[in-house]
Amino acid sequence: MLSYQHGFHAGNYADVLKHLVLVNILDYMTQKDKPLLYVDTHAGAGGYALASAQAQKTAEYRQGIGRIWQCDEAPQGLASYLAVVEAFNQSAGSAADLGFYPGSPWIAQHLLRPSDRLQLFELHPKEYALLAQAIEKRRGVQLLHQDGFQGLLAALPPKERRGLVLMDPPYEIKTDYAQVVSALCQAYKRFATGTYAIWYPVVERARINQLEKALKNSGIRAIDLYELAIAPDTSARGMTASGMIVINPPWVLKNQMNTLLPWLCQRLAEGQGFYRIETLVEE
Repeated sequence: MLSYQHGFHAGNYADVLKHLVLVNILDYMTQKDKPLLYVDTHAGAGGYALASAQAQKTAEYRQGIGRIWQCDEAPQGLASYLAVVEAFNQSAGSAADLGFYPGSPWIAQHLLRPSDRLQLFELHPKEYALLAQAIEKRRGVQLLHQDGFQGLLAALPPKERRGLVLMDPPYEIKTDYAQVVSALCQAYKRFATGTYAIWYPVVERARINQLEKALKNSGIRAIDLYELAIAPDTSARGMTASGMIVINPPWVLKNQMNTLLPWLCQRLAEGQGFYRIETLVEE
């Protein structure tokens, strides 16, 4: 299925969590003076206009990035993420207002160095065309019009022996949950020292419980989970929470999220939600 387009959801609370974690991981990994590989298995369009018909139809960004944009009370750990959003708006000619929101490929390219490489996978034809427009063409950047689950293994292990893989499928088919675990286990066998970040939506809590159980039984070590909910779990239709599962996380990440998630929960969930910070598997 290729019906999913992220423009309807750009900048929502799930994006805030996902990209906050991504920025903090990349900030840490780029401190070391050695190159790395960044792989995005489901890259999307690269960037989104919040005035577009798609974004305005749902206006989810208003309850996400819109609530923390240019916030004077934001905790220190949020600064790098907000700076990236501001830089994207400046690049699009909208520095004063929140007119645009960056996708993970643009965020990664903005934070990575000339010595680092990017491999960006996107299967959706329209999203791929937009991605090609959003990403700067330079040495070390490879755009691939194919399924990222299938293409990931060929990228590993990287010649740099350092890397971050973001797995962010749309989960528009139920088998995506199992496929995430399968792709991760295969990738881990090839590159056990890499850092992997997996985004997931909470639509049915039972599926997330199964996902966590599968990861605990996988033999993979050092797995942390960060989840933000804007409403309690429900049997009704719709996403109430989302999370990031990080394998081989930077040692500073949990402390950062211990500060940031309570603040985000209060700001975005307005007392209706909750957050989770858990170690699923010890190192």
